Amino acid sequence: MELAHFLFGIFGNATALFLFLAPVITFRRIIGSKSTEDFSGVPYVSTLLNCLLAAWYGLPFVSPHNILVSTINGAGATIEFVFVTIFLIYANQKKVRVKIFGLLCIALSVFALVVLISLFALHGQSRKLFCGLAATIFSICMYASPLSVMRMVIRTKSVEFMPFFLSLFVFLCGTSWFIYGLIGRDPFIYTPNGFGCALGTIQLILYAIYRKRGPMEGEGEGKGKEGEALEMGYAKSVDGQQNHDATKVSA
Repeated sequence: MELAHFLFGIFGNATALFLFLAPVITFRRIIGSKSTEDFSGVPYVSTLLNCLLAAWYGLPFVSPHNILVSTINGAGATIEFVFVTIFLIYANQKKVRVKIFGLLCIALSVFALVVLISLFALHGQSRKLFCGLAATIFSICMYASPLSVMRMVIRTKSVEFMPFFLSLFVFLCGTSWFIYGLIGRDPFIYTPNGFGCALGTIQLILYAIYRKRGPMEGEGEGKGKEGEALEMGYAKSVDGQQNHDATKVSA
């Protein structure tokens, strides 16, 4: 069982790393144009907080035998911090820059508060419970973010804005960490990732249903800008609302 636990953790690290790196091409575009255009920086800040909390939870003195949770989320936190920094540098409006910087300060403050409380006020099982609940809540929020994209797929009867490989890796990542959590009997890992596994499955089912259907007339015609953006991370949907594609998860 220990070997299976380790192997599923390694596989989870690999699939999660792919998801964390998915917006790289988007940021190459931001750097090239020296503008954040219509992209939203909010999901990157919230994912940064999610990764920090999950990485903290996986540390041995908080949650024994979960170091692989810390490794991937530590890497994810580093990647997200780089993304947020780039976003702040190239934000094309001062109010956007102020908003994202303010959210970054709030996220870091929340993480610092969790760390301080868990270090100085809690010990043993109570520390694991507190940190696990915090990590679980934000993990579920991250997994729930593609619901708006799934709704758009059903409405437009087109998977133009829901790339297959991202959906596939959401499923693989959620499934591997779900099994990892079951083997380790850790509800703070298998609960949010079971949710992610289910959402990934639904995305693949939707893809199978609508993959041969084109976008409805008048919708999704400009694949170029919006399609590229959403494939790599974030863009405006056809109804003008910001959507977060399933590129960010954590253990």
